[in-house]
Amino acid sequence: MSSVADPSDWIERAVRNHPDRLFLAMPEGRRYNYAALRDESGRIASALRGLGVQVGDRVVVRVEKSAEAVLLYIACLRLGAAFVPVNIACSPSEVEYFLSDSKPRVAVVDPADLVLLEPSARSTGVEHLVTLGADGGGTLMELVRRSDVISQSEPNVAPDSLAAIVYTSGTTGRSKGAMLTRANLASNAAVLAESWRFTGQDILLHVLPLFHVHGLFAAINTVLASGSGLVLMCKFDAAAAVRHLAGVTVFMGVPTHYTRLLQETGLNRAAAARMRLFVSGSAPLLAETHQEFSRRTGHQILERYGMTETLMNTSNPYEGARVPGSVGPPLPGVVVRVINAETGAVETAPETIGTLEIKGPNVFAGYWQDEEKTRSEFTADAWFKTGDLGRIDRNGYVYIVGRVKDLVISGGYNVYPKEVESELDAIPGVAESAVFGVPHPDFGEGVTAAVVLKGGVSLSEADILNCVRLRLARYKIPKRILLVAELPRNTMGKVQKNVLRATNDSLYATE
Repeated sequence: MSSVADPSDWIERAVRNHPDRLFLAMPEGRRYNYAALRDESGRIASALRGLGVQVGDRVVVRVEKSAEAVLLYIACLRLGAAFVPVNIACSPSEVEYFLSDSKPRVAVVDPADLVLLEPSARSTGVEHLVTLGADGGGTLMELVRRSDVISQSEPNVAPDSLAAIVYTSGTTGRSKGAMLTRANLASNAAVLAESWRFTGQDILLHVLPLFHVHGLFAAINTVLASGSGLVLMCKFDAAAAVRHLAGVTVFMGVPTHYTRLLQETGLNRAAAARMRLFVSGSAPLLAETHQEFSRRTGHQILERYGMTETLMNTSNPYEGARVPGSVGPPLPGVVVRVINAETGAVETAPETIGTLEIKGPNVFAGYWQDEEKTRSEFTADAWFKTGDLGRIDRNGYVYIVGRVKDLVISGGYNVYPKEVESELDAIPGVAESAVFGVPHPDFGEGVTAAVVLKGGVSLSEADILNCVRLRLARYKIPKRILLVAELPRNTMGKVQKNVLRATNDSLYATE
């Protein structure tokens, strides 16, 4: 897709063609048209340039969602800097690792966290630590107010230049930074805009976080590539979201958002009458949710499949059958194949389950400063190993049937058991632990831990949860701690998480 525009071209094209068209609106009334987007993101880019940020420099961002945070991301695109989003829920020790690994020129944090994170920034050699609040305050915006719109010409950045590093944990070891190029972002946004029929008349209700590829790239980049607009909700509130449907045309969410929308009595055909498209991703959508949403609103949710390393891979069609339980056919330019896990051969027969591998312009450039990990995740013929188990039916629709690794997806967020187990096992009195996911009516999967205590030790479920609350992001904290005498093992001594999942399959059924 060599003809795909560079991300910087999105803004210039929009300003040239429709400078007064809405780009971003806040619920309280603040609005930015595309001309204002160009000017305000240009001032932020100038402020970053004043801090020494150049093409390829990393900018770590751990802030609350806000209009200014969106403009900061766009400013990094315009400068050719690599945007490194970090979940606001990550603990100081997690943030310190990201700073140490990515070695940013600038780190942007919430003003309330400045004192907490200053030691980490200092010890990791961050040149500039600035703040940005949800209200638009902070030292970064003070610099912006003293900056002009970019006075120098914007750099000519190559398509294969680094645009973002998004950290994704592994089942062992530390998080790895997935390197996404400008070509990755541009090609995927163009494909989504075309496949989902985005036009300049669309307005997206944005309820997703900005540290995740779904909210940052699938949502904002698709809006920019199509010259459409968005309404930015800083926190998801189901009742408020239902009220906003009358003024928007597209909604993107995770399954948890849809289950909570269905709890609102105001969600009906009248409320969704102006809507054109509802999209779901980041976790499997239950068929019951799909069917109930269709019954209530008259809209079929469009489910798609993506990853941090590949952005979006497949999508149910805009026109055609949207099949509950399927993530649809591969997007244009993307190829998906099924591999026999034992033989390594490509499976050509429909419906055969195997490991999924991906090739296309959406596939990332590798893991930041980790050539060994990059080599291990690609085949000799340059296909990316997703780690997902799946099948492709006779119509080309892809179905995800499980994970090769024991990844838990809770509320749309990836939770890697080994990371949680390490924190549990470090608690005095804990002998060992096993973390796994089981069905949860609200979150898709509930993070659950089986814990074995050392002899003579008395710890309660509450005691253990209190120990990990300061060490883990909230979404990684187990919803239940199950105190057990021993963990199930096979004859080779390996913990059988499949047994734990089956035994506790109905643990959250009544919640």
